[in-house]
Amino acid sequence: MSRRNPSPYAPARPARPAMTVLAALAALAALATTALTGCSGPDGARDTNARTTPPPRASPATPGPSHTPDRTLWRPRPGLAWQWQLDGRADPSAEVPVYDIDGFENTAADVARLHRDGRKVICYLNVGAWEDFRPDRDAFPRSVLGRSNGWQGERWLDIRRIAVLKPIMERRFDMCRDKGFDAVEPDLVEGYDHDTGFPLTAADQIRYNRMIADIAHERGLSVGLKNDLPQIPRLVDDFDFAVNEECAQYGECAELTPFIEAGKAVFHVEYAEPTGEFCAESRELRLSSMRKKPELGVWRDPC
Repeated sequence: MSRRNPSPYAPARPARPAMTVLAALAALAALATTALTGCSGPDGARDTNARTTPPPRASPATPGPSHTPDRTLWRPRPGLAWQWQLDGRADPSAEVPVYDIDGFENTAADVARLHRDGRKVICYLNVGAWEDFRPDRDAFPRSVLGRSNGWQGERWLDIRRIAVLKPIMERRFDMCRDKGFDAVEPDLVEGYDHDTGFPLTAADQIRYNRMIADIAHERGLSVGLKNDLPQIPRLVDDFDFAVNEECAQYGECAELTPFIEAGKAVFHVEYAEPTGEFCAESRELRLSSMRKKPELGVWRDPC
């Protein structure tokens, strides 16, 4: 898979220079004059009844990106068609209202292009495994890296280490927000059900997944629950939609019903099953289903 690694992090802002001695003396003199004029009566005695007019309030500096943006969360409804492309930069040729693309590999201009065509755009991020090809790979201490998850260059994360992982994930979600994405697809949020090298429990996963949802919502981003079918009943209220792989192949699609009943989209993909084998059930369950090749390029075969 083609990977580009532009760094999403801007350099630190330089410190403001210290005030010069002359400027400091001038400021002190101005304060003294104000105090004598506003706080004394005609005879020079302090006038306790006098009210001084406060100086005009300085215009605030332009704020940085807010962690609680004043915008309504996007709530995708069941049945929306979508495109899922994680191989390279987004190709806008699919005539669908929703695009799910790699957050690192795509720029703010790529997102804006899709927005101009009326699309909503989801930011794919891996939150459950370390990837050696990402620009922030060195931010992860070795102590949180577990066994390989089966993909080259990837290792499971110790999601119990909330204090270590939270600021890293916050910076990643900042990147999605700053590029203009509408939502986030956090991947690998079911490590407790795999051989990660850590004794992860279902409770550990619930805690971590809710933290991930909170990080997204604090930034005005919708967030989807990826797979993790056994925990849907406990997490459906925390997430705004679902993303699922191969529920038809394993006879599990009905387990996604709580999202549909809550009026939340389920974006579903199959790799091996032909559309003739699963689209009838998908339409009945109101899933947003299609077939994709495992590399998740441009090709798609929707229901």
